[in-house]
Amino acid sequence: EGEEGGEGVPEAESTAEFTPVVQLEEVEVKTHEEEEDVMLHMRAKLYRYTETMLNKGSGKKEWIERGVGDMKLLKHRESERIRVLMRQEKTMKVIANHVVDPRIDLQPNVSNDRTWVWSCFDFSEGDLVEEVFATKFQSAKDATKFKETFLQAQDAMTKLLAGADGAPDPEADAAADALNKLSAADDTRQEAPAPAASAA
Repeated sequence: EGEEGGEGVPEAESTAEFTPVVQLEEVEVKTHEEEEDVMLHMRAKLYRYTETMLNKGSGKKEWIERGVGDMKLLKHRESERIRVLMRQEKTMKVIANHVVDPRIDLQPNVSNDRTWVWSCFDFSEGDLVEEVFATKFQSAKDATKFKETFLQAQDAMTKLLAGADGAPDPEADAAADALNKLSAADDTRQEAPAPAASAA
């Protein structure tokens, strides 16, 4: 007798092949961090002192959480400029992006030894905007390390902006020598005499 309900009959496997309608090519994504060295990489929570949507235009400001992620101090290998960069975890959205300005003054939070407060000109949203940030670290030790590294970065930026020499660069020195020789050669050249007037 046959088995009731067709039990025991193996199901046929589908051998159909589907070709995607659109072929997607792999695209290289650049973070603009490829030419920078990491001076500091530390997890933190960022706050912004600003108006809420409900208080827009009222002038009433308060601390609003901007995101959690990795706070970085990055130094560009060529220009040697140093910036603060922080991306929100998961979405990787930039929530802080500003130059380490020597004028920035890190202030401790009165009630928390893990938090630093400072004002800066931030460029995280595409426009240069004056912001007041507060960054809360996981421990007082992390907060201390951040300040120490930040002060070192400010010292380096002060020297850079003052025109102090950076790391020795033989190629740059050779190019400078070549320009000096070229300038000296130009100085020794005499102006070509004007053509003599023809006799009348």
